[in-house]
Amino acid sequence: MKFFKKLSRSVKGRVAIITGAGSGMGEATAKVFASEGVKVLATDINLEGVKRVSEEIRSDKGECTPLLLDVTDKSAIDNCIEEALRIYNGIDFIINNAGISSVTAVDDENYENYWDDTLNVVLTGQIRLIRAALPHLLKSDNGRIVNISSTEGFGASPFHSPYTAAKHGVIGLTRSLALELGPKGVTVNCICPGPINTNMTSAIDEKDKAIYARRRVGLKRYGEPEEVAHATLNLCLPSSSYINGVYLPVDGGLSIRRA
Repeated sequence: MKFFKKLSRSVKGRVAIITGAGSGMGEATAKVFASEGVKVLATDINLEGVKRVSEEIRSDKGECTPLLLDVTDKSAIDNCIEEALRIYNGIDFIINNAGISSVTAVDDENYENYWDDTLNVVLTGQIRLIRAALPHLLKSDNGRIVNISSTEGFGASPFHSPYTAAKHGVIGLTRSLALELGPKGVTVNCICPGPINTNMTSAIDEKDKAIYARRRVGLKRYGEPEEVAHATLNLCLPSSSYINGVYLPVDGGLSIRRA
């Protein structure tokens, strides 16, 4: 078979900053990226979590550095960028995975606090990290930004309005930046996980999970963090250079089910 150009699927030697890497999808993403030879700066507000993740990656001969990071703190984000440059001398990938979720009614007396906290982490934290990293992403020949949204980003659930609004915002941010940064050589895409087995869903009874999955998910099960991580990795491959501005559901078919 004759190709005009053989595009690489290797990310070995690239540098990634991954937020929310102390557990769940962020942990899986750090491990999947490191297994492919990416140099990972694993960040989280839970320092013990990313220390554990980094130790596990290094014990498997991967390269990973843990770093405490509160994505609502601009000075901490600036420090994160400085550390990435000091340790790895560049940045190729930004994976905006940090998130929080809460259940609250719109007339709850603490609603505005939930709103502010959620938007600050889920949406504002993403653009702050992107802005801080951008001068260095532009120097890469394979600059990639992958923002983690949710199927809530194009749907809705009651009593989740701060989270739903923030995740809709992540998709809008992704699409706008894709048009702005794509011509400069940095692609911007978005992953929208559906029901995944993470800390956020661990409080749900397993029987209730099974019932929900049978009724709503095409594959009849919850997804695993590693399945999301591989979708994220795919968007960072050199061979994915023409994928820009997408929001990709990783939901087992939940978003297409109508009956």
